[in-house]
Amino acid sequence: MAGEGHGNAPMSDNGELDKDWGPHFRDRTDAAERLAEALATWRGGRPLVCAIPRGAVPMARILAQRLGGDVDVVLVRKLHAPGQPEFAVGAVDETGWVYVTGHAAAAGASQAYLDEQAAAELATIRRRRALYTPGRAPLDPAGRVVIVVDDGLATGATMIAALHALRARNPARLVCAVPVAAPDSVERVRPYADDVVALATPAWFSAVSQFYASFPQVSDEEVVALLRAPA
Repeated sequence: MAGEGHGNAPMSDNGELDKDWGPHFRDRTDAAERLAEALATWRGGRPLVCAIPRGAVPMARILAQRLGGDVDVVLVRKLHAPGQPEFAVGAVDETGWVYVTGHAAAAGASQAYLDEQAAAELATIRRRRALYTPGRAPLDPAGRVVIVVDDGLATGATMIAALHALRARNPARLVCAVPVAAPDSVERVRPYADDVVALATPAWFSAVSQFYASFPQVSDEEVVALLRAPA
C-alpha cells in the first residue's frame, strides 16, 4: 500500500497523497478564525451564533466575539446506526422532532430502533439543557441573523435538525457555517438554510477529524465555562 501511515487515503496518479486528504486546519480555533473572515458580512449586525455542542461551542465563542454577536447552543443529538456509533442515520432536536436520513433503513435502523434512539438522545438533550443554561431559556432568535456553527458536516443530520429547530422560531436569516463538509452533505443541508458557508468541501471525506491537526474532545465543563464567560 502506497503512502504508509495514511491508511486508505487516496493517492494521485504520481503516487503522492491527494491534496484534499489531511489537515486543513490546525485546530478549532484556527477554523473559527478563518470562518469568521468568511462571515464578515454579518459583522456589526449582532448575529446570534448557535453552536451544536460540544465541539462547536469554542468556535461559536470566537465567532460571536469577532462578529459582535451573542453565543448560545442549539441542542440536537445524532441518532447512530446499529453498531456504528459514529455513523448518523438521523438526529433529534429539543422538541422531539426527528430527521431521518435516506440511508437509515439500509444501515439497519428500523422505526422501532429510531424511536428508541430518539427517546434516549432526547433525555441527553434535557440533561444538557439543565447543565448548560440553568435558569434561563435559549436566546430568542426571532428577527435576528442566526448563524449555526459546527466543526464539520459528515452526513449533515445534526445540522439539519438544528436548522429546523431554529427556523421554527422565526429568525430573519438562517446561516449554516462550517469549516469543512462532505459535498453531498452541503446539498442535503442547503434547503434548510438561507446561506451555507463551508470553507472546504473535499471530495474525499471520511470523518471531520481528518481535516484537523488537533481535534480534542470538548468537555461539558468547558462548554459551561464558555457559555458563562462574559461576552
